[in-house]
Amino acid sequence: MTIAILFITLFACMFMGMPIAIALGLSSITTILMFSNDSLASIALKLFEATSEHYTLLAIPFFILSSSFLSTGGVARRLINFAVDTVGHIRGGLAMASVMACMLFAAVSGSSPATVAAIGTIVIAGMVRSGYPKAFAAGVIANAGTLGILIPPSIVMLVYAAATEVSASRMFMAGFIPGIMMGLILMIAIYIVARIKGLPSQPFPGFGKLLRSGLVALGGLMLIIIVLGSIYGGIASPTEAAAVAAVYGFLIAVIGYRDIGPLKNSPWIKADEGVSAAVVRNSWQIALAFPRSIFDKEVRKVVLDASKVSMMLLFIIANAMLFAHVLTTERIPHNIAEAIIEWGLPAWGFLIVVNILLLIAGNFMEPSAILLIMAPILFPIAMKLGIDPIHLGIIMVVNMEIGMLTPPVGLNLFVTAGITGENMLWVIKACLPWLGLLLGFLMLITYVPEISLFLPEYIDKLKGY
Repeated sequence: MTIAILFITLFACMFMGMPIAIALGLSSITTILMFSNDSLASIALKLFEATSEHYTLLAIPFFILSSSFLSTGGVARRLINFAVDTVGHIRGGLAMASVMACMLFAAVSGSSPATVAAIGTIVIAGMVRSGYPKAFAAGVIANAGTLGILIPPSIVMLVYAAATEVSASRMFMAGFIPGIMMGLILMIAIYIVARIKGLPSQPFPGFGKLLRSGLVALGGLMLIIIVLGSIYGGIASPTEAAAVAAVYGFLIAVIGYRDIGPLKNSPWIKADEGVSAAVVRNSWQIALAFPRSIFDKEVRKVVLDASKVSMMLLFIIANAMLFAHVLTTERIPHNIAEAIIEWGLPAWGFLIVVNILLLIAGNFMEPSAILLIMAPILFPIAMKLGIDPIHLGIIMVVNMEIGMLTPPVGLNLFVTAGITGENMLWVIKACLPWLGLLLGFLMLITYVPEISLFLPEYIDKLKGY
């Protein structure tokens, strides 16, 4: 009866169009008040504890702020230029460069819709001007943008780590090789299609220009080294690395590239001044930039937008964790786990069920909410069947990637529709051919756990664990 009331209330609220966070909270509170001795005060305490007790969740606002500064600060444009100079001379190279740019931006943003918005706004129009079909360009970017939640650092991985209490660092390590592999699969598919359709290529710019564009893009690329290097090297936790990323994102956008803030469009060296004069001029400009940036309209807007996204996501997480608390209190995951063990369902069969459930849920719910609801249910079963929790996490993240591309709630579809100006049906048709690659990749990740576990296990050996 308790389970029925909980899930009937949840789905009834969702079908009425209620926001997922409110639906989760209302169904949980209704169930607690009807079947539990807990008071309203204890419910408020649980909502507070949902976010305050999970230190890992503190990294989410920092990564969102870092991504906001880098998205606004022109890092995406510089990464695209570097990617085009690197692979643009190959047939279909502009589309391959777009995938490469998505991979690079994913490693500094941690968000799939942000990756599609930042890269797609620039490259889709560029590909169309270069002779690529518009549907081809839109489908490539929408699918490549999903790498934003697979290539670390990933906000979705942080949510899974908080829900299951596994190591966020190990989740990041486990996502690195699958993310690179998925990007390469997309690039190989693009090359094959380009050869068949005769898609154009760019002239090779020369090693000099390639080196220059690489140096220009180094400001953004250094964030990948700083964040992942400090986490994998054991220097900082994901939360500490996220805080450093937020500060670095501010510095590179306001002081380094000067695309926003009080120094906007001020060059480091003017045409008519020497190096010593440039050093003096920049010294006092930078000294004045910090206090002035607090009152700068563009900087304040970036912080405000990042705060809105953080509050929205953390509100969803708090309500989803309250929902997970009800599930755990009623021993729902344990009862399901015991039932599946009694049925004799093997690990491979269980993983098929997991993928089907997650693919269905991805059509209707936001990835963080799915993970916070499903992970407490699936985690105990996976442990009893001998499935590594890190491997399960990567499987769930890849499913969330596919959910970004499936209607009616696929966030990447909405972003792509907004960029291209086309309707949702057109975007779905553009994405379908590439979605098959993601489904095949999901099968590969599901039944070849070594792809996900190789790097974390190898680093553990290096550390002597």
